[in-house]
Amino acid sequence: MVIGDIDLTQPRVKTGKNSSYIVIRKCNEADIDVIYEIINDAAQAYCGLIPEDMWHDPYMSKATLIQELQDGVVFWGMIENDNLVAVMGMQDKFDVALIRHAYTKTEQRAKGIGSRLLQFIERETDKPVLVGTWAVANWAISFYQSNGYKLVSEQEKNQLLRDYWRISDRQIQTSVVLAKN
Repeated sequence: MVIGDIDLTQPRVKTGKNSSYIVIRKCNEADIDVIYEIINDAAQAYCGLIPEDMWHDPYMSKATLIQELQDGVVFWGMIENDNLVAVMGMQDKFDVALIRHAYTKTEQRAKGIGSRLLQFIERETDKPVLVGTWAVANWAISFYQSNGYKLVSEQEKNQLLRDYWRISDRQIQTSVVLAKN
């Protein structure tokens, strides 16, 4: 049950001695600027790692973010003390659900926020879940593997990326897909 921005199915978690609480909620149009900031802050981790021809600054433009929303990506956010600190999108694609654009503010990493957000939105679907990420993003691959995802074969990856994502051949070459049933 959700009342306002408070999701009563997700327990509030005390995060410190100052009565800090975390809540998960679906993001809305008013959150676009903060989603944009979180994505581009967290994506700095890719700078210098992903192929130079795939890096952009900003990593995701506001126009691309808006297009993703129009294409059906639904963002969920982790709110700590009324501040959005992490976002993760889910996109329904026929017979699967895609995790899209999962980012946590740099200063909020390594606190379990991503795992809690992932576990929450996994419960929003009864379909198999796929996530694509850069092949050099070892931290992201480890994160998903620690949450029960498995890397698919190169052949399966290529087919899944062509079937469910709209990305360039170059990005397909430099990405991996992880799956969880």
